Amino acid sequence: MAPLRKWFFTGLLVIVPGAITIAVLNWIVGVLDQTLLILPQAWHPDRVLGFHIPGFGVLLTLVILLVVGATASNFAGRKLVEWGDRLVSRIPVVRSIYSSVKQVSDTLFSEGGNAFRTAVLVQWPREGVWTVAFITGTPNGEVAAYLRDEFVSVYVPTTPNPTGGYFVMVRKSDCVELDMSVDAALRYIVSMGVVAPADPLSETPK
Repeated sequence: MAPLRKWFFTGLLVIVPGAITIAVLNWIVGVLDQTLLILPQAWHPDRVLGFHIPGFGVLLTLVILLVVGATASNFAGRKLVEWGDRLVSRIPVVRSIYSSVKQVSDTLFSEGGNAFRTAVLVQWPREGVWTVAFITGTPNGEVAAYLRDEFVSVYVPTTPNPTGGYFVMVRKSDCVELDMSVDAALRYIVSMGVVAPADPLSETPK
């Protein structure tokens, strides 16, 4: 029985990561393939080729992003984006949603942004209990005036799904900045501490 048990768990270790990876990629490709709906029916790859090949939506999405990015990078494109922003800002309800999403995307995807660039250790949910979190910025406005001391905005992700979490503001002096990359920190969180990042102090230069 012992060899059978060992083979069973070894099989799980081999198959489960690959199966989950395939499932996630399949979901992503399926979602991106929905962009094909913007094309005329006669241009759909399934109609042209006569059979279905997943992934054309990924290519179309990439092309759209590149075209929009190139257009918005020149003077005329920037003016067009500004005009669109002003138009949306005049629509009730829509403007509040759009402005919030735009501020978050500008912070996350701008080259000069600092959000999610630094992993830190914070005591959460109580003193003496530590977890890995990410600095998203600094409080400002009325919140900063009330806090007075030097605080940072921190996102504490949940495990194993880091897309859910908590937004908290903690003193900068209470955060321990880590040398690990954001990718390494996310793997550490998603794996529930099983996949520990390498200690940079233990690495010897080659």
